[in-house]
Amino acid sequence: MTKTNPFRTPESDFKDVELSSEAPQARHISVNNLSSEDILASQYPGDVLAQKMHVVNNAIDQIGWTPYHTKLFFLNGFGYAVDSLVLLLQSVIAGQAHAELGKGGYQNGLSIAVYSGMLLGAIFWGISADIIGRRHAFNTTLMICSVATLIAGGMPSWSSLAFFIAVIGFGGGGNLIMDTTVFLEYLPSSKQWVLTFMAGWWGLGQAFTGFIAWGFLVPERWNCSTDGNAPMTCSMGNNMGWRYVMFTSGALVFVMSALRVTVIRLMETPKYLIGLGKDREVVKTLQYIASKYDRPCSITADDLTSLGIVTGAHSNNRFSLAETAIHLRGLFSTKKMAISTCLIWLSWAMVGLAYPLFYVFLPAYLEAQGAVWNITPNGKWRNYTLVNISSIFGPFLAGYMCNQRLLGRRYTMLIGALASSAFFFAYTRVRTAAEDAGFGCAIAFSMNVYYGTLYAYTPEVLPSAHRATGNGVAVACNRVMGILSAVVASAAQESTNVTIAPIYVCAGLLVIMGLVSAVFPFEPYGRRSS
Repeated sequence: MTKTNPFRTPESDFKDVELSSEAPQARHISVNNLSSEDILASQYPGDVLAQKMHVVNNAIDQIGWTPYHTKLFFLNGFGYAVDSLVLLLQSVIAGQAHAELGKGGYQNGLSIAVYSGMLLGAIFWGISADIIGRRHAFNTTLMICSVATLIAGGMPSWSSLAFFIAVIGFGGGGNLIMDTTVFLEYLPSSKQWVLTFMAGWWGLGQAFTGFIAWGFLVPERWNCSTDGNAPMTCSMGNNMGWRYVMFTSGALVFVMSALRVTVIRLMETPKYLIGLGKDREVVKTLQYIASKYDRPCSITADDLTSLGIVTGAHSNNRFSLAETAIHLRGLFSTKKMAISTCLIWLSWAMVGLAYPLFYVFLPAYLEAQGAVWNITPNGKWRNYTLVNISSIFGPFLAGYMCNQRLLGRRYTMLIGALASSAFFFAYTRVRTAAEDAGFGCAIAFSMNVYYGTLYAYTPEVLPSAHRATGNGVAVACNRVMGILSAVVASAAQESTNVTIAPIYVCAGLLVIMGLVSAVFPFEPYGRRSS
């Protein structure tokens, strides 16, 4: 393909932009501590886009970590927190909301609604971010979550509640993709491990959910009884607890979304602009950051334009099926990349099935083995909060591990998956409430070692021009399995046949996930995202 990129910005568009006239070659900038090799460089020898990406990576490394990155860490972290918060909201309110509004409605309807919304959101925002850019999606998705959460708290029927739960999922499903993509595309190579560390925000969001639920779902004045007669006795007047959960969560997310557009004025990422052929705008963005924080930046527009014109990253009509096809094909452009993409998507699908299904079958099995404990609502939500607090620290450990030469990202995931599998097997021997809480905390910690690293690894090894699309499909695979687990949960609730086999299958899937991560074709440690 030799056509000139139709989106290449003419120099006249930048006649008012002041760019450095110095001409040291940015591609010769030295990189301290880590190799200057790009992860996918060997897959595109001689490719113009790959050469320009190398120059941009050198410039980003020269600038280093700045207060701009610190702001991104917190503001993108809000997206992680919200994604986990909205995913759990539907589960914590489902019992009380169904008692009031269900009236024969599908009991697991909210789970299917949120996973369906997140599935659509992951695909829509993932593909659109590669077509129209990261900035618009980044500023929009969190606001959608906040407004939909506030509206959902006032819904008068089960179906209308499910609809807005799906809308929350739609915003959250795209938000997580944007967080990892935007943050990574600004990170200097020596700090790429922070992307794994950032997954601690996921656990923080879960902890927020636990605290909010603990505060509003315990007092009897706000929560009607959920015994067999509950549908006849529950009304808005005596069952406001779950609505308060939604209102409080929506207000919290609204504050986060407002901060995202006020604290930082997000500029389009340089790595996205390179794919469009906007060389001068790339330099403008990098030099602006360097100038604002008094950092060196020797890249010039000539460093990029002298390498040629980028072709093949977009179609002639960006709003077409051909454009989408380009982004999908770009994930399979070489044999090694095709294997990598397939294994990543497989991993996301397996974890999306194994983790929720384990908790579908575990309670019934433990009850059949005599492990029955009476726990108060206060104790229930206290333990729920403790488990979610434990999940915060898994990514912290993962961030340290993945930055060790002997482990890297792949073996960090292997260790996290195998540890989680061991706890899954051991959980079947739980017989007391204290053991239940302890193993719940251990699993939350170890699973987030795996999950947090997988979240970071996925965008790291995808090509920038197609990164959001590949990331979106990966998350979509996870959401499909979430929908399946909700359907299986309904069937399991009606079954009287309780065996340990499904639990062992889930634990075995974790072992497979760990082994798959160990054979991923690319190891990002010591290399830079392309």
